[in-house]
Amino acid sequence: MSSITRRAAIAGALATPAIMHRAKAATVIRMGTLKLIHAITPYFYDRFLPAGTTVEIIPFESPTDGKDAVVSGTVDFGTFGIAAGILGAAVHQPVVVIGSECNKGMAIVAGKTSNINTLADLKGKRVAIWPGSTQEVFVLERLRMEGMSVRDITPVRVSFSEMHAALARGDVDAYVGAEPGPGLSVASGVGKIVEYPYSTPMGSLNMILATSRDTLEKKPDLAKLMVSLQRQASAYAMANPDAMVAMTVAKLGMQKAAVEIAAPNVELNWQMTPTMVQQAKTYADQMLSLKQIRALPDFSTFFDSRFSDQVAAA
Repeated sequence: MSSITRRAAIAGALATPAIMHRAKAATVIRMGTLKLIHAITPYFYDRFLPAGTTVEIIPFESPTDGKDAVVSGTVDFGTFGIAAGILGAAVHQPVVVIGSECNKGMAIVAGKTSNINTLADLKGKRVAIWPGSTQEVFVLERLRMEGMSVRDITPVRVSFSEMHAALARGDVDAYVGAEPGPGLSVASGVGKIVEYPYSTPMGSLNMILATSRDTLEKKPDLAKLMVSLQRQASAYAMANPDAMVAMTVAKLGMQKAAVEIAAPNVELNWQMTPTMVQQAKTYADQMLSLKQIRALPDFSTFFDSRFSDQVAAA
């Protein structure tokens, strides 16, 4: 063997491990979600992942925590309430909505033996509400529709995961919660549904799929993949409610009976339809009128429906 041939063979042998290493390297997507049944879709992504791609699920306690993780780059994508997204966009944080996560998934719950049967009965009562949440905006609008305001109740700051326990202890008289909390309160005999607050112009819009502007600019193909995964995973979960219940029990540690009650109050989805976008804009108008934001977001940068449109067309 000539010296040139030997050098070529040695170079090839040395290069092979590096080539193999690059071939095996996986794309890891960091996905933030909330500890709620209507945020369960990302746990079904792995059924539809392309080869060489993995998703790391990072759960958050509150919508604002999830939004902040997207903005800071702690996660690549996240699903959280539309209210949290609007709060960020209104102060020029680079959060961008690229898809939908769910409608519904919320309820106003009171103690089962209480005399609270309608929204008007909340007057003078202690009501658990998570500030900056989608639920807060909905209940404030419902109060307005009933000729009331937040001054007619005593709002108590409680996280979604603690609302059922706070009601059971008697710390609050009612709460504006997120599933599967209301389902747990009903299943355990602690609470009753006062209403599902979907009669406002905001409809039942709840959670969205979002990313940061930086991620969108650097990884547009990944954004389209995430919307595609969201479409397939949400469709699968809605078509297989038993699987959705089982996944929620496994990932959130909730009682099966509670999750089964919660499941019909959840509508997982993915597409940025014109109705969804209009409801989100109405939502922002509501937040502005409530002085929760000082200015409307720049909707031209807050919404990016191109990936949803491409996936829908395909």
